[in-house]
Amino acid sequence: MSDRPGSRTVRTDRPAPGDSHLLPSVRDVLASEPVARALPELVCGAEGLDAPVRWVHVAETPEAAGLVSGGELLLSTGIAWPADGPALHRLGRQLVAARIAGLVLELGDHLPAAPPALVAELRAAGVPFVVLHRKARFVDVTESVHARIISDQTAALRARDEIHTLFTGLSLRGSPADVIVAHAARVLACPVVLEDAAHQVVAAENLSPDGADLAAWEQRSRAAHRGTGQDGWTIAPVEARGTRWGHLVALPGEQHRAGRSTVLEQAAVALTLSRLADRDDDAWSRHSHTALLGTLLRGRHAGDGELTARFEASGFPVTGRVLTGAVLLRRAGALDDGAATRVVRAARASGLGVLAAPQPDRPGRLVVAVSARDGHAPDDAAFQALAAAAPHEADERAADVVVGTGAHGPAGLLASLTEAVALAGRLTPGPAAAVHRASRHPLLRLVTALGGDPRLTAHAEDLLRPLVEHDLAHDGDLVEVLRAYVAHPGNRTRAAAASHLSRSVFYQRLALVSRLLGLDLDDGEAVAALHVAVLARPPRRA
Repeated sequence: MSDRPGSRTVRTDRPAPGDSHLLPSVRDVLASEPVARALPELVCGAEGLDAPVRWVHVAETPEAAGLVSGGELLLSTGIAWPADGPALHRLGRQLVAARIAGLVLELGDHLPAAPPALVAELRAAGVPFVVLHRKARFVDVTESVHARIISDQTAALRARDEIHTLFTGLSLRGSPADVIVAHAARVLACPVVLEDAAHQVVAAENLSPDGADLAAWEQRSRAAHRGTGQDGWTIAPVEARGTRWGHLVALPGEQHRAGRSTVLEQAAVALTLSRLADRDDDAWSRHSHTALLGTLLRGRHAGDGELTARFEASGFPVTGRVLTGAVLLRRAGALDDGAATRVVRAARASGLGVLAAPQPDRPGRLVVAVSARDGHAPDDAAFQALAAAAPHEADERAADVVVGTGAHGPAGLLASLTEAVALAGRLTPGPAAAVHRASRHPLLRLVTALGGDPRLTAHAEDLLRPLVEHDLAHDGDLVEVLRAYVAHPGNRTRAAAASHLSRSVFYQRLALVSRLLGLDLDDGEAVAALHVAVLARPPRRA
């Protein structure tokens, strides 16, 4: 007889069902050395070999079926099993009802083969039934499996402590939402998405390059919340004090030692604390817009497919829409932090899709992406409404809008935004706030398009050097006087007004410009060359 405890079955504390990712499977137990030495043979239930084993029991009597709680692997010699078929069928049904992970029978003189009645019941339920052709030390089997379970549970506790420390640290440092999401995605090694209460994406990390992870996001997310699809998603709410701001979603991936749910819940707590600290209902929206426009402008995306999916998952429609890039800038001073939120609200009230965020390299300006139905590109009045909404209501100073060319798709939007940003950097505002469309400044568009050409830079430097050196030596403004002159050809009165100079002073400085350059400012070719030169040189800012 093999070395094993007596027939009495004893209850023991076992890992909870929620920790199944930490447990060995039936397959793992069969491959362990104490079992493998006994030459195991699978009689039936191959489909259940990956079931987790919560504990291992020696169970010799039929009453064992009533003393287990599910997930156990039972070891037996069958010495106390009933001999008649009906009783064995009943025993098999009881074991299935007890949800055991599997049954291992050591063959011997008493039972030289697996009882057909028991095999039939376990086969019908897909429960693994294994026979051992050699004697096994059951005590070695139980000791081996239990040691592994306890070791894995201890490692899981350490991992949970590490996860708690990580996300607590992020909370204490005031980390923003995108940083918390990035850490969750790194820990889980799978795509992680933060969505708001309307199922629009706020932040996402570890996405596939083709954008498939975010395709039709709102529909898929709603289905997952209803429990009607998207197997393998893990979802944790971001909520506090009765307010739910959204959810953190982990897409299918490998299990984590601490548990996917544990990792996601800790990250959700960090996001909740971050949201409470912000005390700003628009914080997530601003973050989302800033991240999307920054990704586009800095080229941090794999392709149009990925970017289209990210835009549309965030509530900015791209497919079948005309997309226009624009820059909003103050004539004096800078736009405040709330400007983007006010612009977004004004655009949505007009039925436009919009993203708005501070210009990455020019704080105080806004870059804006507008999405409109094909054939219904926003007119000047629509952009004037955005410009009017940008300043704080107590601030009456208007904002200018520089509008790029309407286009389709992310690549077209990038070209439109790039054009608007470049034009805004070279544009000389008029006396009143206005909408400046790239299409109305053909020469400026050309100069902007050639901005990186060293020949253009050399042309401007060679032609304007006398004026630049004079201005540097005398703290002068001759380049800006020339800029006003070429912007208003044939109308020196308007040019003087644009320079904020009296006509007499303006004429004196214009004469000095002509003398220093050695050019006739009434000559059309000279004026054209000078116009290109001053456009190639960004205007001086107050």
